[in-house]
Amino acid sequence: MEIKQLPELISQFSSWLQEAENLEPNDANAMSLATVNSDGEPSVRMVLLKGVDENGFVFYTNFESQKGQELLQNPNAALCFHWKSLRRCIRINGTVEQVSDEEADAYFNSRPRDSRIGAWASQQSRPMEGRFSLEAAVAKYAAKYAVGEVPRPPYWSGFRVIPKKIEFWQDKPFRLHERNQYTHTDIGWQKAVLYP
Repeated sequence: MEIKQLPELISQFSSWLQEAENLEPNDANAMSLATVNSDGEPSVRMVLLKGVDENGFVFYTNFESQKGQELLQNPNAALCFHWKSLRRCIRINGTVEQVSDEEADAYFNSRPRDSRIGAWASQQSRPMEGRFSLEAAVAKYAAKYAVGEVPRPPYWSGFRVIPKKIEFWQDKPFRLHERNQYTHTDIGWQKAVLYP
């Protein structure tokens, strides 16, 4: 039985991500995020990874959005990275926690000004009467925050997925792919080699 420690797995993840950033034409940090609503119905969408370390995988969103509401109600999630140019995939399952206000503020303030205005203007995941209503909201908040910093909305922050299971998938000839799955245990991360 092979046991690894989380820093080794994060190092492998970071190495694959770096290779993807060198080859993928757009958004190498894009990942699918799967959540479950209160009725047990799954939902999946694409988000962008904004940080990774031994504490987990971080992304930011509007907590009033569908994914935000689902994660606040059921703090479990699955992530999937697929890098077609590298013929690689990484799947992650874990629990979810909110990032600190300091982390959220730091990331929010690093975003372009128009993106910060957009965070105020968008009622993410809710029905929109028409494009004009969004443009009017953008104009309203652009005027409100015309001078000085744009503060982070109270409903906008980040989530950290704390991994419990990580699978590294590598394409191989004749569909005999390589799948190495690591599951968190009391003594470290136990490796299992899976059939393709």
